[in-house]
Amino acid sequence: MMRLVQFLSKKSGGGLKAGILRDQTITQLQCSSIKQLLESVEKLKDLDAIVKQQLTDVDVALGDVELWSPVNNVDKVICVGMNYVDHCREQNVPIPEEPIIFNKFSSSIVGPYSDIKRPKITQKLDWEVELAVIVGLTAKHVAVEDALNVVAGLTVANDVSARDWQLEKNGGQWLLGKTMDTFCPLGPALVTLDEIGDISNLRLQCRVNGESVQESNTKQMVFNVATLVAHVSRFVTLFPGDVILTGTPPGVGVFRKPPRYLNVGDVVECEIEKIGCIKNTVVDEI
Repeated sequence: MMRLVQFLSKKSGGGLKAGILRDQTITQLQCSSIKQLLESVEKLKDLDAIVKQQLTDVDVALGDVELWSPVNNVDKVICVGMNYVDHCREQNVPIPEEPIIFNKFSSSIVGPYSDIKRPKITQKLDWEVELAVIVGLTAKHVAVEDALNVVAGLTVANDVSARDWQLEKNGGQWLLGKTMDTFCPLGPALVTLDEIGDISNLRLQCRVNGESVQESNTKQMVFNVATLVAHVSRFVTLFPGDVILTGTPPGVGVFRKPPRYLNVGDVVECEIEKIGCIKNTVVDEI
């Protein structure tokens, strides 16, 4: 049962560090990143023992660090569209018969409290709270019944979207509207499955300037986490640290009447029960 984090020390400086979060204290690990830690694991049942071997005697107060995303520089960020029943009903579209897969570039990942930079080329910046899966092992052609055995843990994501570029431009391809810099806030921690419990019944919420704009539950998912991991592994090899965003519930700005989009100064909070909350402020791209 663990919460793994990446951080920068506000006091001692230095590079990115990895640690295990307990209450308000982070115990630093010997490895330099969580991705590096996962790459050293052959079976995820051994992760707890390996983390214990990696522990140092350096404890840092949570208030003395800047939390980063729990993984960075990953091989890929896979995304799933239309994966909540209530989100499909919101748009009056059929429930998909198989997962709708797209992606973001890993360069879109930022920390749980980093700014979201509104690109100069969009006027339709939108929010999407999502449960994010962090892969723990190299995997291909994984069976559904074995899929959770390759999942290191879960975290919270905001699938920030430029709706004009996603839906109105670029020939209908979603990529550009989804993968701009800072479009994947992630964190605050990688939380292992044994700490969470039933991942099919988690409340999730998005708030903009304190107002609730999305509220749902992972029981509304069309395809659960195991099904998604198995499905993606049919097409590509999954590597330690890879991220799978599992879809968003209803309440996004583009489908509101009238549509509502993010402005500079807006504060977006995405929260998932038993995992945590990320909070990001919208600023202008310089």
